[in-house]
Amino acid sequence: MTCKILGMCLLFWGVQRCSSRECVDPLISGLSASNFWASSRYNFLYSANFAKLYGSSGWSPSTSDRQPWLQINLGRKYRLLAIATQGTFNSYDWVTKYTLLYGDRPDSWTPYIMKGGNSTLPGNWNYYQVKRNVFHYAFTAKHIRLLPLEWNTENGGKIGVRLELFGCAYDSYVLQYNGDDAVVYMFPEKRSRTLHDHIAINFKTLEQDGLLLHSEGIQGDLFTLELKKGRLYLHISLGSSIVHKVDGRITLTAGSLLDNLHWHYVTIKRYGRQVNFTVDSQTVTAICNGEFTHLDLDTQMYVGGVIEKNMPHLPTTPNFRGCLENVFINGINVIGKAKNEEPDIRIPRNKKMHYACRDILLKPMTFAGPNNFLQVPGFFGKPRMFVKFKFRSWDYTGLLMFTRFADNLGALELGLSEGQINVTIFQTGKKKIQFAAGYRLNDGYWHSVDLAARDNLLTLTIDEEEGSPLKITNPFSIRTSDRYFFGGCPKTNNTVFKCETKLNRFHGCMQHIFIDNEQLDIDIILQRQWARYEELLLGTCGITDRCTPNPCEHEGRCIQSWDDFICLCENTGYKGEVCHMSVYKESCEAYRLSGKYWSGNYTIDPDLSGPLKPFEVYCKMKSYKSWTVIMHDQVEGTKVTGSSIDQPYIVNVNYWNASWDEVTALANTSMYCEQWIDYSCYKSRLLNTPNGRPFGYWIGRNNESHYYWGGTFREVQKCGCHVNQTCVDPKFQCNCDADYRQWFSDKGYLDFRDHLPVRRVVVGDTNRTGSEARVTVGPLRCHGDKNIWNTIAFTKPTYITFPTFQPGTTADISFHFKTYRDHGVFLENSDEQLRNFIRIEMNTTHNLAFIFMVGDGILNVTLHSPVPLNDNEWHFVQAELNVKVARIKVDYQPWAVKRLPGQTFVTMKFTHPLLVGAANRTLRPFLGCLRGLRMNGVPLDLEGKVNEEQGIRRNCTGQCLNATIPCRNSGQCIEGYASYTCDCNNTAFDGFYCHKDIGAYFEIGSWLKYNIRKKPTSNEAVWANWIDPHYDNFSLGYNDTADDIEFSFSTVHAPAVLLYISSFVQDYIAVILKTDGSVDLRYKLGLVTHKYQLTNRNLADGYPHYVNITRHNRTIKTQVDYMEPIVEKITLVEDARFDSPKSMFLGRVMEVGDIDYEIQRHNAPGFIGCISGVRYNVYAPLKTLFRPNETDLPVTTQGYVSESNCGAFPPVLGYVPWEVDPWFTSIEYFYMHDDIGLLWIAVIVLVAFVLLLGGLYTIYIYAYQQKGSYHTNEPKNLESPSSSRPLTETLRREKKSIQEIEEEVRSG
Repeated sequence: MTCKILGMCLLFWGVQRCSSRECVDPLISGLSASNFWASSRYNFLYSANFAKLYGSSGWSPSTSDRQPWLQINLGRKYRLLAIATQGTFNSYDWVTKYTLLYGDRPDSWTPYIMKGGNSTLPGNWNYYQVKRNVFHYAFTAKHIRLLPLEWNTENGGKIGVRLELFGCAYDSYVLQYNGDDAVVYMFPEKRSRTLHDHIAINFKTLEQDGLLLHSEGIQGDLFTLELKKGRLYLHISLGSSIVHKVDGRITLTAGSLLDNLHWHYVTIKRYGRQVNFTVDSQTVTAICNGEFTHLDLDTQMYVGGVIEKNMPHLPTTPNFRGCLENVFINGINVIGKAKNEEPDIRIPRNKKMHYACRDILLKPMTFAGPNNFLQVPGFFGKPRMFVKFKFRSWDYTGLLMFTRFADNLGALELGLSEGQINVTIFQTGKKKIQFAAGYRLNDGYWHSVDLAARDNLLTLTIDEEEGSPLKITNPFSIRTSDRYFFGGCPKTNNTVFKCETKLNRFHGCMQHIFIDNEQLDIDIILQRQWARYEELLLGTCGITDRCTPNPCEHEGRCIQSWDDFICLCENTGYKGEVCHMSVYKESCEAYRLSGKYWSGNYTIDPDLSGPLKPFEVYCKMKSYKSWTVIMHDQVEGTKVTGSSIDQPYIVNVNYWNASWDEVTALANTSMYCEQWIDYSCYKSRLLNTPNGRPFGYWIGRNNESHYYWGGTFREVQKCGCHVNQTCVDPKFQCNCDADYRQWFSDKGYLDFRDHLPVRRVVVGDTNRTGSEARVTVGPLRCHGDKNIWNTIAFTKPTYITFPTFQPGTTADISFHFKTYRDHGVFLENSDEQLRNFIRIEMNTTHNLAFIFMVGDGILNVTLHSPVPLNDNEWHFVQAELNVKVARIKVDYQPWAVKRLPGQTFVTMKFTHPLLVGAANRTLRPFLGCLRGLRMNGVPLDLEGKVNEEQGIRRNCTGQCLNATIPCRNSGQCIEGYASYTCDCNNTAFDGFYCHKDIGAYFEIGSWLKYNIRKKPTSNEAVWANWIDPHYDNFSLGYNDTADDIEFSFSTVHAPAVLLYISSFVQDYIAVILKTDGSVDLRYKLGLVTHKYQLTNRNLADGYPHYVNITRHNRTIKTQVDYMEPIVEKITLVEDARFDSPKSMFLGRVMEVGDIDYEIQRHNAPGFIGCISGVRYNVYAPLKTLFRPNETDLPVTTQGYVSESNCGAFPPVLGYVPWEVDPWFTSIEYFYMHDDIGLLWIAVIVLVAFVLLLGGLYTIYIYAYQQKGSYHTNEPKNLESPSSSRPLTETLRREKKSIQEIEEEVRSG
């Protein structure tokens, strides 16, 4: 019994095994030489039987073999899970791409199709490494054929293969069905009631329709598995109820083109209402309708068809015709029971069943190449033509058949065009005859074409519809040719019967080809070399359905050809190759930020590429924010009467243009939401008391009930009047709770976003006489988008983790970033073995890379930006990956696109958490700011991961916010996030913190001139500036209504002109040190000279003093040292413009032309002393002189002007990060140069060796002396405690005085 159960477990297809041993046994290594076949061999050393993994040779075909193949007979049927390949041992021979065929017979093959519809498996890149391909679904086979497609050709390389298959033994119970037979499994106790089911069945057939399994229950329970139009349908119901209006039936659909006479593997798993339906590699999941969890079936389960009295089959579905294998119903082997004739199996009509699968030998062929064709012979010169064949294809156009008539009478062309069969008869010297038949023949199903022709008559029959054949009776003559071409024309065809056509080559499958009523045996024709072909796959039909399951998202329509598919996204609201990307913005705030400033109706998509559909809202735009308004059907209010607390009236709020989930998504992503609610009452209570059961309440998000009302705080069970202390009765918390016989109302805004929107309002106190209420709910109003401004800053090398990204087959990623760093990984997600990963990183200052491995090999698409990306400005990144394309873009630059090969399948199955901020193990960390990160439309809460200790800060704040030592003297802090630097370009100072004074010592008679402008301002620029003062930077090149002057000085000599700024007109600015040491400021603007005293103190005292002067329009603010600033005003009648500045003078004014008398009086002998930190607006003359960064300096000096550390303030000494410290030279290591000569190296080694020996000898002498001292001081004859005498006695006898011990030491 145990053995029987174990055997049944091993048979159960859905990987059901009683033991835990994996199904990965090597299957080829133990085979004998007779199990290996091949199309040819290079020589006897490269025979097929040497094609074993890790073997000493390998298989190589003859170089003249046009279609090489290697075939292996496994001896029995196995379940196959993987294949591994190598090249020929110690050679340049290996295969880079190949196709794998499998089957139960050596002459009928099924191609293994990978996900994405690709039948090409990746091979090797050298001869010794093993390339292992794991099948994405397991299949069974006895025979395997490998077809090399591409191989190494460098260094004389050729095809070379060693391989191994992995799987386990598979026992098969098969039953043949002919459409008039069935097997019925009788349930134990005449019924079946199950909470969970596991059903497995394998089948193959040529029919498009047929019933596989069927059972019903009296309570509406149903279980039916049927084949329709080559697709598998599962109908299941756990019970229906007419009283409660519950239809429990659901239908699941999977698979396509299942009528190809290949084995297909079906597994159905159900637990409660959850159903998983798997056909080959496609799995469909659904939840059963209703609330029932058990499947109650009566009496029996029909297998392969329903046959009863007066019912040969179900009314809508014919019985199955084909083969079934290993039918298991909850562990019961139905075919095994039928073969053993067990009593719980009933066979209607007692018909004898066939427990073997009798295959029909079809010998199909696949036209799959760009140059494919088949040329077959015919009978020459006959007056009648008969051509018949079957085909299946997805292509709209293609040549099906072409033949040229004998005696130069013309030609006949049979082609596929727009899904129809086009027949064209070419006649020499006459107009061609052309007509069409059929409709949508490119649907992937088998279609038959039967053409018969003679002089002046042609008959065409499609799909054997003999009742309505197409007949053409035009005059033409026919004499058959000895050559017929199928699928295309050869490239080189110089015979008189050459093939010529304007149609594309046919891609698809053909079989059952008849020429002149004789079926062609392709094997015999090719063996006798009566035919030619190219790029043809014989013995199999390799068609696959790329639109099942539909790769187009968001209800996009899929259209396919032989090797590709196209998604039509019209009217879906989405775009892209697979209709993944939304064409709308995620919020009104996003529209406002993109430049849409006018209010109106907009379509938004809060989850972008997510499953929720776009919907229309009203956007009320303002300059600083935008309101999103969603209307509903309760804005006008609802009158309520007759409700009680036990039978309340429920006011449902139905939002316009949007589902409940879509409105909730909008509220969840907004910064703030509010919704007006108004309860008007006439002797109708609302909340009752704070501790009592409320009569009315509202229901919001997640169907949660809330007992607080508008205008109050959440969860306090009060109304707004209680907060404002305006309730009509102070004893109650709501106006309506006073229960007066007059109209009152409780109203206000609900503004706790996590509870909104309002979904229902419950009214429960309008059943008393005269009691009445009216409920009004306002539109939902939200503003802001918290995802756009969800911002963090990385200030240390670290990363944050999010749950594993599970995108399926399409991924889109978007975020904003800003940084000063030239590299960094923004995000990464991978699996354990790094076989699948995606990464977005900045490689250089201009390159952004999207790197991924989601199939076979590492690929990347890199965007090169014309502007640097590390400019500490916000940049917006978008990336997308699907089965057709990978692309990335930054800001408004064009997409960088990498087209993926056709038939690509993207496998994004990650297991590690999503890393943001660095790669795994904190490699290539990103330092900067990130915001608005979305993965497949789902926003990630970056701010929720803030951790100051790890260097993750909220908002975009780095080291500049709380700098240990801030930038001095108006230096700009440049954020480095992990560190910071100070930009001193627009200051008069230097140093890391802009703290180093740049000063100059002026001796008597010396001076400095700084040229501000070389020529005066043009009249056109002046006029443009008067018209538009805000345009001054473009018209004048400077701001003529604002000045900013600062400097420090020290001197003991007076008088002097400290600073003088001239102009091309009569305007000037001068700071004068008077004879008494006081300082004056002179401003000449226009015709008036303004005089201001900065201080009356004596500043010629040898100490440093600081002067600051700022002017904005007519306001002048001055400050000397740390005294209180002085503010002066220029009157309105006077000019406030400083026109056309020319030069700046330090030390002495040497301007050409008239100079004000006061300036001349204080100009001699000139300034003697130190002056530093001089800046006028953006001009710093001393910094330009001593720290030049240009060749043609605008500075002129005369006399002795030398740099001096005479700054007004002591230097700031602070920490300078090592990465920006110019004096940091890293850790030094002493090393020996390799260019000092062998002799010196030998000398150095010898000296080191002598020193080592000397050190060892010294240690030895020291240790020997210590050892002698120890033995000399050791007490003599000390007995062991294990002696027979007591230990105390021994110690007492050996006890001596110190003098005796000393004597013994001396005598020793």
